[in-house]
Order: sequence, then C-alpha cells, then structure tokens
Amino acid sequence: MQTKVSYLSDLRFNLDTWKRELRFHFNEMDTFEEKLEEIASREFTNNALIPLEHFQNKIMIEKDAISKLMHRCRNKMANLNNVDYNENIDGRLQNEQRTLKEDMRTYIKMHYDLKEEMMDYFLKWL
Repeated sequence: MQTKVSYLSDLRFNLDTWKRELRFHFNEMDTFEEKLEEIASREFTNNALIPLEHFQNKIMIEKDAISKLMHRCRNKMANLNNVDYNENIDGRLQNEQRTLKEDMRTYIKMHYDLKEEMMDYFLKWL
C-alpha cells in the first residue's frame, strides 16, 4: 500500500509540473502575440507580414494544444483523486500516464522549435 501511495504522489507531482509548464507556455504565447501585433502595426513589406500570419496561426494551434493537454492533466488528476487503492500499480493509471508523458514530450519539443523560429523572426523585424 505504501508503494502505491508513493507512486500516486509521483504521478501527482508530474501532473502539477506539467500544468505549471503549460500555463507558462500559454502566457509566453500571449507575449509573442503582443510582439507580432507590434510588428504588424509597423509598415513592413510582405516579407515581414507573411511569416507574421504564419506565426499567428501557429500560436492559435499551440494554444489549442495547450488547452487540450491541460484538460487531460485535469482528468488524470481527477482519476488519481478517485483511485482504487486495491488496483494493481502496473494497471490502467500507469498506462494512461505513459501516453500523456509522450504527448507532453512531443508538445515541448514542438513548442521550443516554434519559439526558436519566432525568436529568429523577432531578431530580424524588431
């Protein structure tokens, strides 16, 4: 039983950490949107505006992905709060956690790729 409690505590820690990171990324996307609006308010050629629209679309897609991942984290946390302590540790909760972990890993990689692209764009146009 103690092993199960420790394991569930570790899962909660992961979920809380991911939720904090997702909130940070969501706020970061707001900041990037503000910078894009600043560039849009200036009179640049299409060389600046076409990538700007591309980034605006990517930000909308990323914010949607963040919302979906946050929802999944909340659902996982609800599952942990209603766990059956007699259930095997190698069962459903561990398998569900693994898929979310992989999705978070993929999301984070994509986020930092987008961030790097945007920072290069900002260096060029700000």
